[in-house]
Amino acid sequence: MSKLSFEGRVAVVTGAGRGIGRAHARLLAARGAKVVVNDLGGSMEGDGADAGPAQKVVDEIAAAGGEAVADTHDVSTPAGGQAIVGTAIERFGRIDILVNNAGIIRYAGLPDIDAENLERHLAVHLVGSFNTMRAAWPHFVDQRYGRVVLTTSSGMFGMDNNLSYAAAKAGTVGMARSAKLAGEPHNIKVNLIAPAAMTRMGGGPEDEPAEAAPGMPYMPSDAVAPMVAYLAHESCPVNGETYTAGAGRFARLFLASTEGYAHDGGGPASIEDVAANWEAINDEKGYYVPTDLMAWTGAFLKHQLGQLGTGAASS
Repeated sequence: MSKLSFEGRVAVVTGAGRGIGRAHARLLAARGAKVVVNDLGGSMEGDGADAGPAQKVVDEIAAAGGEAVADTHDVSTPAGGQAIVGTAIERFGRIDILVNNAGIIRYAGLPDIDAENLERHLAVHLVGSFNTMRAAWPHFVDQRYGRVVLTTSSGMFGMDNNLSYAAAKAGTVGMARSAKLAGEPHNIKVNLIAPAAMTRMGGGPEDEPAEAAPGMPYMPSDAVAPMVAYLAHESCPVNGETYTAGAGRFARLFLASTEGYAHDGGGPASIEDVAANWEAINDEKGYYVPTDLMAWTGAFLKHQLGQLGTGAASS
């Protein structure tokens, strides 16, 4: 296989001053992309600001022979999203790739969690991804090309102390699935990464170790970046999909539906019908993976649509 290149491409990576975002930015730059390294520079909880982290990554990229510019705008505001994309246009003349990695985490769960905790997570992870994607979209449409990678998380499977984080990350999945439909006519692809790395947000140290500690799994940020780079490449073959990456493993993560139980008892289904068919409702044999809402609707209602088709043919 020929080496995949990003020569001539311009990428924006948010939250790129540390950890996973830094790894994305460095790999894209190493393969030829010009990179906007965006990072507000705040704490893990989203407090404060510091221009240092973004500039440090830019300096690292430049030292390795790449080209990058630092940006410290806040993704959580519409003006910030526009400004981040504006940096790419002003400095490099275009934008081809948007990797939304910026995030915060403030651990809390029910019953003690408050509304402000949820609102802040949504503002950075979900609304922040929306703000930058919406700002980049007209440029993608005009040039009939764009690649977007949103960051979700396996945290959406649930933890007792990260309700807001899980909710925000799950929201990015629905957003990507809808954005892919809008992007398909314009050669815009929107996919998701669920990274697995021992960063400061994942409970690791501020500075990632260069090698594995004895008896511990090694989960560096650099091990996530190849999947993100492939999803950001012009040859990416998928749209609206979610992939996990970390510690040397890469896998697809997907939403699926069981075949379930279709009531045909001649009247409305009862609670007792649901209870009596609980095993069939939950049986994972023959599950299917819907591509979008209409595909799911067609599969879910096929027992009725078949009856309607039979009736129409006989009339």
